[in-house]
Amino acid sequence: MVMHTDTTIDAGTAPQTPATAGRKARPHATHLELATAPGIVSPERAWEIYRHRPQPRWWGWATSGGGRAANVEEGALYQGTTAQVCGLYPFASGSGAAPRGVPIGRHMYTAEPIGLDPGEWVTSGLISNTGVWVQGQPGIGKSTIVKRLATGLSAFGFYLAIPGDVKGEYSALVDSLGGRVWRIGRGLHSLNPLDGGPLRDALRHASGVERDRLAETLRARQISLLEALIVIVRRAGMTVTERVVLGTALDAAARQASPGEPTIPDVLRGLDDPPDDLLSVSACDTPAQFRRDQRELRNSLRLLVNGAIRGLFDRESTVHADLSTPAMSLDLSALEDDDDDVIAAAMLCSWSWSAAMIDAARSSGAHRNVVQIQDELWRALRVAPGLVERSDALTRMNRHKGVVQIQVTHSLDDLEALPTEADRAKARGMAGRNNIMILGGMPAGEMDSLGNIVNVTSRESSLVSSWAAPPTWVAGGKHPGRGRYLIKSGQRIGLPVEMTLTASELQLYNTDTAWQKKKEPR
Repeated sequence: MVMHTDTTIDAGTAPQTPATAGRKARPHATHLELATAPGIVSPERAWEIYRHRPQPRWWGWATSGGGRAANVEEGALYQGTTAQVCGLYPFASGSGAAPRGVPIGRHMYTAEPIGLDPGEWVTSGLISNTGVWVQGQPGIGKSTIVKRLATGLSAFGFYLAIPGDVKGEYSALVDSLGGRVWRIGRGLHSLNPLDGGPLRDALRHASGVERDRLAETLRARQISLLEALIVIVRRAGMTVTERVVLGTALDAAARQASPGEPTIPDVLRGLDDPPDDLLSVSACDTPAQFRRDQRELRNSLRLLVNGAIRGLFDRESTVHADLSTPAMSLDLSALEDDDDDVIAAAMLCSWSWSAAMIDAARSSGAHRNVVQIQDELWRALRVAPGLVERSDALTRMNRHKGVVQIQVTHSLDDLEALPTEADRAKARGMAGRNNIMILGGMPAGEMDSLGNIVNVTSRESSLVSSWAAPPTWVAGGKHPGRGRYLIKSGQRIGLPVEMTLTASELQLYNTDTAWQKKKEPR
């Protein structure tokens, strides 16, 4: 038989509290009251009872079954860095992103608002350059986050430049911002690859060392672009002699066209009827010998004038830069169904023209920070060997001129499809030079390939892979990766972000209009 002994409290000796002052305590109250009549005992009375309840010593009750411990050791204190301790307590998640910038969503685990402004991140020391690499499967919203970022930076005073919009999906955004859209195509606007554009105007107003610098910059861009176009049409590189001859012919055409702009037909005419300086650099005695020796170069230029891209880049430009507007786009959607040769040539010409515009604005004193978007990057690089290096030379120096350059692609497999191993290595280097990576849903194998460029943990890889495809065949469900992105920078833990669009953004950023049913008129 178990005896239960209750502890009693003498009402005369029980301490008075503010809650019980002035009240007459019931004598001989026991703990049994709380168990047998909880509805009768008041909270004040319960407090008095538990306040005087016997408490065990820190080593336990000294009774049978009381849990007494003969020896209690002190707890051990361990200290370490987060990189070490996370192995013992593996529940850490990245957080603490700079809140200043374009609001792109909330942290998926902490609900912390995440802002992104590459320019602000550079000045605060988080990154060393403003390049942004965006990668993910089609349909997960790559262009959506790019448009959100571009819209926000435009509101911060950036000039939005979209050189080479292959699908025309940014035209509505540029129009809504009050910018100008130039549509390039046969029967539409034309773009002269040798047009200095605003850089030529800046050259006319410059003097001294600055004028010499601008002149060399313009010539270097013209030569690089013309060589790239020749590589595209012949699907092969150029010899050293051809490059020297081409540069000399370009200089002669520029002198004859001054104060206007030379065109590709002007350069071709100089090669068909070579002056003495061309004969000298090519080591030819007669024009007939020169024409035989430079037959491949002349025919390559002739393809630019009479081949598949005839009528696009063989005449004067009808496109003009206007930095007083908030945005500008060179819309190439009229060429989307053409061969890759045409698309690559158009994109390279657009990139070069945009770079000249940025140089001109910087030298003229009307400098504005620029956000530049290069979408469908892979279509301009896979056509012929050597295009990666030439395209990179046309745009690389923009990183140090107040330009946020956003490069968008679907997969690193697009870069692996480049013609040579040298091109593939340079393309991986081009991706790795971007200090900010925005990763959307993609397969696990793709994440493994990215591990050679940026440090991706196994948990991050699993997370991004889980966004890659719908989990079921049930129609009407939301794609698991839509609006979800992992932002990586350097060796830091990535920021998983979920972005929610406003009603106006849902309409403005929509790229699936071709599949939406039109309402029938009543």
